[in-house]
Amino acid sequence: MITCSTLLIQLLEKYGVDTIFGIPGVHTIEFYRDLPETNIRHITPRHEQGAGFMADGYARATGKPGVCLLITGPGVTNATTALAEAYSDSVPLLCISSVNQINELGMGGGRLHELPSQRNLTSACTVFSHTVLDPGEIPHVLARAFAVFSSGRPGPVHIEIPINLLTAELEFIPKEVQTVTRPGPDPQRIEKAAQLLASASKPIIILGGGAVDAGVEATQLVETLNCPVLTTIAGKGTVDESHPLSLGATLPFRDVQALIENANVVLAVGTEFAETDLLYTGRTPKFNGQLIRIDIEAEQLVRNFAPAVPILSDARMALRAINLELARDENQSVLPAKTEQPIEDIASATANLEWHPLAAQHQLVLDIIHRELPNETVIVCDSCQLAYTGCHYFPSQFSRHWMFPLGYGTLGYGLPAALGAKLAKPEAAVVCLAGDGGYLFTVQELATAVDEGIAVIVIVWNNEGYGEIRDAMVATGIPTIGVNLKTPDFVRMAESFGCHGCAPDNLEDLAAEIGAALKRDLPTVIEIHENAPYLLNAGQPHE
Repeated sequence: MITCSTLLIQLLEKYGVDTIFGIPGVHTIEFYRDLPETNIRHITPRHEQGAGFMADGYARATGKPGVCLLITGPGVTNATTALAEAYSDSVPLLCISSVNQINELGMGGGRLHELPSQRNLTSACTVFSHTVLDPGEIPHVLARAFAVFSSGRPGPVHIEIPINLLTAELEFIPKEVQTVTRPGPDPQRIEKAAQLLASASKPIIILGGGAVDAGVEATQLVETLNCPVLTTIAGKGTVDESHPLSLGATLPFRDVQALIENANVVLAVGTEFAETDLLYTGRTPKFNGQLIRIDIEAEQLVRNFAPAVPILSDARMALRAINLELARDENQSVLPAKTEQPIEDIASATANLEWHPLAAQHQLVLDIIHRELPNETVIVCDSCQLAYTGCHYFPSQFSRHWMFPLGYGTLGYGLPAALGAKLAKPEAAVVCLAGDGGYLFTVQELATAVDEGIAVIVIVWNNEGYGEIRDAMVATGIPTIGVNLKTPDFVRMAESFGCHGCAPDNLEDLAAEIGAALKRDLPTVIEIHENAPYLLNAGQPHE
């Protein structure tokens, strides 16, 4: 016989879970009884939203589901923003929580942590939310959750277990867990797509977050077609942005969109063409040529822009199939001769990007980060102006190395997500870019970083308020109410947590501090004020 809580923990380990983020509570202590008998480590954040964002950062860095363990009621509600962020950005996140006893559900009896319906709350921002009513459901609902993570468009899943079931016993014969693989493409659609691409005189490829694990196949296709490739923010680094055929993540810009509009075939892989990918300029591209779309979700194939050739498939499998089809003699014979024209078009399209006025200051900082840190550095962003520029400017060479809360646009994501990413990739340098406003949402997670020895580098861009909103108010003649903030001494705050804190006086000191941070075994917080004298003479933004 085995208890429900023990079964759940053992099955999580079988599914490859090695880290759980959570804050124990009286409703969840049974989950911890047998945790020391496993190889699963437990990380205690200082707020359940931090647990959710840490799990998100872990998941984005690895592609594996991040797991958080939450108490009934406030634990779940505190983490709901993180669930919504994961839902918007298609991040595999498993949220396991307790809930009140079965006979108390929906009764309104004033029980501890009681909600009218906890499951209804989370169902609005998860792929599914399930209440376990019998211990025997545990293996089946976990199999369903991991099928979501491995076979379709990923997203968060919530499983709640009534507290009276946690100690309930059941007979269970251990079995090897099975995961579901993603579907491959329709061969006829692949053949048609390959024919269109082979005969196109001006093809172009757009890679979204759904293509992040298909970098090798995407690069091969780009080189075969000798065509420009660009990514959305979620797809940054899928093709090395230093590649001569890469436009980087420049989708919002006018001259890049002109290339798309002049293309006679556009291949879009794993992207929903979301508004949030275009916010930097607010421009929406037009597709005048034939559009081929590859996506793992059927509905997504027909949203926003209808394709001439929709391909329902895993991105890697579809791109591999297209590459094989293009290698056939009949397609090789019609491929246009390779010229330098695509490289010249890329240089022209990126020569005069419409950067915002403060972008030159951001670029100075981003250039130093790029120069001083290894190419494999993972950058985790909060919603802040430094990151907005970086999304389109910073040259990413690898996928899963630039993380940004794009879909939901929440504040407070950066620091806890960076901790999750560092725990997932302890050998990599991990940098958090945060604004002073968003940083204060989750600054308490510095305590978690110190406790666990998570040596991340945090760069706080201080503009004494919610700068992006303030600028929008000024631009539209609206009084700047609620956006000018009193900020604390970020250096002393960092030191009070046990971190190294600094505020460099010049670019040379900034570079030195970033380099020194790599050698520390504790977090480093670097404050950069938007109006620092060494940034005020930054000049005009550059390409």
